[in-house]
Amino acid sequence: MKEIKRTTVTAALPYANGPLHIGHIAGAYQPADIYVRCLRLRGKEVLFVCGSDEHGAAITIRALKEGITPKAIVDKYHAMMGKAFTDFGINFDIYHRTSSELHRKTSQDFFLQLHANDAFTEQEEFQYYDEEAKQFLADRYIKGTCPVCGNTEAYGDQCEKCGTALSPKELKDVRSTLSGSAPVLKPTSHWYLPMERSQQWVEEWINTGMLDGEQQHLASEWKPQVLGQCNSWLKDGLRPRAMTRDLDWGVPVPLPGADGKVLYVWLDAPIGYISATKQWATDKGVEWEKWWKSDETRLLHFIGKDNIVFHCIIFPILLKMHGGFILPQNVPANEFLNLEGEKLSTSRNWAVWLHEYIERWPDRQDELRYTLASIMPEFKDSEFTWKDFQDKNNNELVSILGNFVQRVFVLCNKYYDGKVPEPAPSSVEAGEQDTVLWAELHPLPAKVADEVDRFRFREAMASAMNVARLGNKYLTDTEPWKLEKTDPERVRTVLYNSLRIVGALSVVLDPFLPFTAAKLRTMLGIGILPWDDAFRNDLIVPGASLGKPVHLFKPIDDASIAAEVERLHANKPKEVAPTQAVAAKPAKPMITFDDFAKLDLRIGVIRTAEAVPKADKLLKLTIDIGEEVPRTVVSGIAQHFDPAVLPGTEVLFLANLEPRKMRGVESQGMVLMAEDAEGKLTFVRPAAAVPAGSEVR
Repeated sequence: MKEIKRTTVTAALPYANGPLHIGHIAGAYQPADIYVRCLRLRGKEVLFVCGSDEHGAAITIRALKEGITPKAIVDKYHAMMGKAFTDFGINFDIYHRTSSELHRKTSQDFFLQLHANDAFTEQEEFQYYDEEAKQFLADRYIKGTCPVCGNTEAYGDQCEKCGTALSPKELKDVRSTLSGSAPVLKPTSHWYLPMERSQQWVEEWINTGMLDGEQQHLASEWKPQVLGQCNSWLKDGLRPRAMTRDLDWGVPVPLPGADGKVLYVWLDAPIGYISATKQWATDKGVEWEKWWKSDETRLLHFIGKDNIVFHCIIFPILLKMHGGFILPQNVPANEFLNLEGEKLSTSRNWAVWLHEYIERWPDRQDELRYTLASIMPEFKDSEFTWKDFQDKNNNELVSILGNFVQRVFVLCNKYYDGKVPEPAPSSVEAGEQDTVLWAELHPLPAKVADEVDRFRFREAMASAMNVARLGNKYLTDTEPWKLEKTDPERVRTVLYNSLRIVGALSVVLDPFLPFTAAKLRTMLGIGILPWDDAFRNDLIVPGASLGKPVHLFKPIDDASIAAEVERLHANKPKEVAPTQAVAAKPAKPMITFDDFAKLDLRIGVIRTAEAVPKADKLLKLTIDIGEEVPRTVVSGIAQHFDPAVLPGTEVLFLANLEPRKMRGVESQGMVLMAEDAEGKLTFVRPAAAVPAGSEVR
């Protein structure tokens, strides 16, 4: 592998048919932003591109629903998403759009080169046609029953419930999303990408990193779930995939006799990365090709797991068959983020929308950035809860980071009139104390950088926060507020060292909390520092003026969190029972009211959760029901829930069930849950937040 001189970073082009939610942010955009910020602080040459994906059936479906044109839809959501990204501190070098003229030309030229290289086969096929709408149906215009999991709402290209890639003819009970009627099959012609021709080299390239006898990437650096999904496709055998569609919205196919046909969105959209680079280069007056055609460039795609095969198999095939382009060296895809015990769903409005969060929580972007980075679904699905958001803000940002900085600046203003103190020669004991401090602090920037390079952003942010933790411990151990009367020289050294720690925090926290890092620089009166200067000796100058103490973070009260949970449930449409519902189990024999009154049902809150050793189905939970000591409960839900995401979850709890031992642990009650026809368990919880221990009657 050649030495890497620059890095091209792409973040998945979001569909311009709706606003962004926190699942999008945690899945692709925040990890990419963290990575780019860290590289830039380390002096690396990096280009960060993104843009709105403005073609495809999803756009036209939204336009039909709202009774407006596709262009009106993409104009609206392109502007909304671009502003939300900027407001949240995600700074692309360019945020482009695939409806631009430059993108149209770039895509058509790319297609024509593929066509000239005999990359396509043209074939006539029978495609579903809606006789009422007088239109051929693209994949997303078709719904039916998934042959794998039985989901009746599967699309013609993918079942979003089980993730299986499909073709329209594999669905059962097919219907048109335009008219609702059953479509008919009619002949039409399309250009196909015969992916089976690339099976051998793709398999070798993904699993070994070798391409044409040269090492292109290290497969050991790829996430296991990315390799697993790719190999699942490869094991089934790559098959031809149509690269054109019968639609009137998209990039027209630039060939004679192709009237009414446009490029398939998964040919059109990833080329958007290239056209965005071209636009950026034009705006800057520089060349674009070195970012996509030089083997000294590293190409990375940040995406969610639903886009893995498109970026790891289809797009690389297109790039190689076109010729002249580098292939991605890594595709660090994230898993999904869930919300309050349920899958995020735009259709059910079960989401925290980014632009609405910014409106309701102005100037508190870093609080959300911190929470999302700490639960980022890097290797498995994770969960956002408003209670966890509150806890991370109050117990970590306020109590650790904010508390440390506040104490340092308050003491400097109190003792030195807001100036940086002159450090004094330390005693032997004090010198040893400071030596230990710096020995613990100095390795942390390199540790953070290494974890970012390996796409371990949760670990990286925890390591960056350890700088603040060590600072807090240093203040607690030295107690300068007590020493001021007996050893003022030592106090000057302690607070000078503490200001140096604040300076280091302005560097190592910048990739994660950019707004906070900017505040720290303002308070210290310094500019943006290179990564390696985090602990530079002359960074903090004695006698320099300091900013006034400010609260970096403010506590969040229970009422604010309860309002968010209530809003979430209020915005969720009521579930409508399906017309062909699964028959419910027969009701159990009648009981008297006195029998029911014997049950002590409470609302509890899970405080901790862990696996029970040698028990695949059991989790050990501690549940707060308002008593002085939380209850210990053993629950058979291990195969349904990740214990790491359960703390903070409200549950329906039977409090007066006689205790019994399970696997050596005394279980002091029972968590009650709902079970659907497929055996999936769901927590039963109140529509609005209530105090732990509230009775259920």
